[in-house]
Order: sequence, then structure tokens, then C-alpha cells
Amino acid sequence: MADKTFRVDVVSPDHMLYSGDATFLRAQTTDGEVGILASHAPIFAELAAGGCVVVTEADGSKLAIAAQGGFLSVNGDDVKVLAESAQLAHEIDIAVEREALEASEEGTVEYLTARSRIRAVEAVN
Repeated sequence: MADKTFRVDVVSPDHMLYSGDATFLRAQTTDGEVGILASHAPIFAELAAGGCVVVTEADGSKLAIAAQGGFLSVNGDDVKVLAESAQLAHEIDIAVEREALEASEEGTVEYLTARSRIRAVEAVN
């Protein structure tokens, strides 16, 4: 029996990063990490700085997105991730991001962006 699916849209101000059906979504929010399944109770949460979003697609494959700032909205079987900026894990050069993390001061925008991107890559590897 296949898991029940729900619709996920991940957008940033300049483009749609992902739109598809998922069986599970995991995201770091300012209140902690949340996991979303189909028919989840409605929530609205702020995405944590330096976090990532991992989508388990209907076919079982995983997609990770480095999301810097924004919100997660769950309403019925419709989930929206509205990120201030975001990047798909497969587009990230992890060696460059590790160097950026080492070179930046903890808590800065550069540090949090690099940490977010590293988390996204590691989530699918």
C-alpha cells in the first residue's frame, strides 16, 4: 500500500524550486524540527536560520533544499515553503560551502547560509 501523499510547493522570491507530491516533509523551524505527513493539522511556522527542508517524494526519493529564512504553511493536504532564498542540494558545491563556513563568524549571514547548504547536501547523501 502506498503512503498517502500531499502537495508541496517550495518557492523563493525569484522562482519556484519544487512542486510535487510527497509522503513526508521535514523542516527546521524556530520552534524545532517538524515532520509533516498527509492530513497534518494546520500550522504556520518560521523557518530556522541555517536550516533545510527535506521532501520525501511519492516515489520514495528524497529532495533537500537549503532554505534561508521564510515560512512553512500547512493547510490540509497542501504544504507551502516560502523561503527568502533557497537552493536545491544537487546544485551546491559542498567543498565551497565548508570553506565558507570555516571562514565566517558564527551567527553571520554567511555562516548560516553555508550551514544551511551543507545540511541540505548531507540530508540526501
